[in-house]
Amino acid sequence: MLDGIISGFTSINWEVIFQLLSVALIVLAGPAVIFVLAFRNGNL
Repeated sequence: MLDGIISGFTSINWEVIFQLLSVALIVLAGPAVIFVLAFRNGNL
């Protein structure tokens, strides 16, 4: 039972998950900066 749970966690490809998370954060950072600039009237 416990071996199945442990092998289930180890079979998850964490590198791919972290890469997708990094790409998502980079993609969301662009519009976030533009939104902050518009909200503060272009004054950072």
